[in-house]
Amino acid sequence: MGCYDCCIRCIGAVPYPSLVATLLCYAGMALFCGCGHEALTQTEYLVETYFARNVQDYVVMASFIKYFQYVIYGLASFFFLYGILLLAEGFYATSAVKQTFGEFRSTQCGRCLSLTFIVVTYILAFIWLAVFAFTAVPVFFLFNMEQTCHNINLLAETTASINQHSWICMDARQYGLLPWNAVPGKSCGLTLASICKTSEFHLTYDLYIAAFAGAGVTLLALFLYLIATTYNYAVLRFLGRKGIR
Repeated sequence: MGCYDCCIRCIGAVPYPSLVATLLCYAGMALFCGCGHEALTQTEYLVETYFARNVQDYVVMASFIKYFQYVIYGLASFFFLYGILLLAEGFYATSAVKQTFGEFRSTQCGRCLSLTFIVVTYILAFIWLAVFAFTAVPVFFLFNMEQTCHNINLLAETTASINQHSWICMDARQYGLLPWNAVPGKSCGLTLASICKTSEFHLTYDLYIAAFAGAGVTLLALFLYLIATTYNYAVLRFLGRKGIR
């Protein structure tokens, strides 16, 4: 067998769907974890600077941010290892199907392993769908805040009366960031417009958008994993019925 034939056989043994899903998973988790971690830090700064005067008002939010940042570390490690396992399972299934490596064949253990990956990936996809929806909440909040600031600036340009735009507010308590007894808990008028002009606001907004996009890419990767592992299991089971063990 020549070198060219060996290369063709090796390339044919690569599980391309699993490989693409792994790359997407790593890229999505890098965006979600990296940008999400920094966005949470910036959120704490914005809230304690502009929306709360008493430390007790945002102590719960600060604790949540701290613990969730530790969760992010765990998620990054878990998905890194899980991506390697799924990629290895893809190599195993592709090799077993194409019988590339001599006596390497589909086994009962291999089929059970593929079924286990299907169930785990299915559960992870539903859990991550909830994470993806949860990530949209801060994006929605900051988007509304930016639009509110835009309306305030328009009113400030068209009228000289401050009363026309001082009643336009953004209440962090409505989004669960602060308790209802927090003071002031909201920002109104030109004060709110000045917040939207700060670099911290724009940085936080961009970071949350990137984290939201990363969560979406990771969700796409999980669906690709689910398709690939389901296909691999179906083919391995077919080989088992044909007596190839």
